[in-house]
Amino acid sequence: MRKTTLAAAAVLATALSWGFSQAATETFKGTLSGGSEVPPVAGSGAGTATVTLDTATKQITYNVTYNGLSGPAKAAHIHCGAAAGANAGVAVPFPKPDSPISGSATMTDAQIADLEAGKCYVNVHTEKAGGGEVRAQLMK
Repeated sequence: MRKTTLAAAAVLATALSWGFSQAATETFKGTLSGGSEVPPVAGSGAGTATVTLDTATKQITYNVTYNGLSGPAKAAHIHCGAAAGANAGVAVPFPKPDSPISGSATMTDAQIADLEAGKCYVNVHTEKAGGGEVRAQLMK
């Protein structure tokens, strides 16, 4: 009986420690295009954006690739607070706008709520399109 109880306790402890150490992650993706910008931008720019959120730490990792812009990227970032068709302020600036862009950052609770509601987007700015040349709304 004692061996069974100890074995059950060990299994339970392992299961609990595994469960608590495994953070939940959510993935958000979008397709960069000039037509998604507000207002739309004509051009051949295109790309993809993927953001993965660790809900326990509030940390995101991002990967953005693009090509076909009218010139070198001047800035790129994640904006939060606007659904498709609207603009919002910068939430997560990317240190380097050159493709491929990858890194991590911590988001606030409000930014996470916007991300989960589809109200965050990635955009890339160029000299010709200062307001953004390509944009991708981030969706689960």
